[in-house]
Amino acid sequence: MKLIIDIGNTAVKVAIFKGKKLQNTTILNECTLQNILGFVNNKDISGTIISSVKDINADIKKLIHHFDALFLDFTTLLPIIIDYKTPNTLGKDRIAAVVGASVLFPKQDVLVFDAGTCLTIDFITKEKIYKGGRISPGIAMRYKALHQFAEQLPLCSSSSESVLIGYDTESSIISGVQQGILSEVRDIINVYKKENKETIICVTGGDCFFFEKELKNSIFANPFLVIEGLNEILDYNE
Repeated sequence: MKLIIDIGNTAVKVAIFKGKKLQNTTILNECTLQNILGFVNNKDISGTIISSVKDINADIKKLIHHFDALFLDFTTLLPIIIDYKTPNTLGKDRIAAVVGASVLFPKQDVLVFDAGTCLTIDFITKEKIYKGGRISPGIAMRYKALHQFAEQLPLCSSSSESVLIGYDTESSIISGVQQGILSEVRDIINVYKKENKETIICVTGGDCFFFEKELKNSIFANPFLVIEGLNEILDYNE
């Protein structure tokens, strides 16, 4: 059994794999050794990888020591080629997502959207060369920014009803955020499709099913893409 720990901006995803098969997964609010051991539940762990968008702290150090874990950083061996000017600043979740995409869609160009706290867009070629991408605010961040920087605007949240033209302040905010981010995603998809009609579009992250619903059949949604990519990186290093 292998243990995968993905520490994000707002939550911690933990998973157990047997070979390439995902056995169990959960989301934790705190990444402590006690919480991880509770999830592992005395299973025999043969290998562990930890990915974190945050700096190493005392809790992460305890996990690395206890599980003799591989901590993903820019020096870690990868099954892809990184063609990025500053690999030391490249987000670990972005690396894992494109690794996962390259395994799921071999010998194909893949555009990966990770819709979480931020919306990241990353491109990996059929030759497994990571070329880079974009970073912009995610859905929740856009709502919070409007409320924080325009004090008369209320704090809204995602809605299943998102009209094209808002009929009051709340519906206008929802339209601006949700229709706005959909327009951004549709536009970048169209640009890449012009270059290569066979480009695969893959979406992961907490809001991936929002995009799956709105964009319908033009994308593949996989909420486990990052942890599957981390499992591949762990296998590659072992």
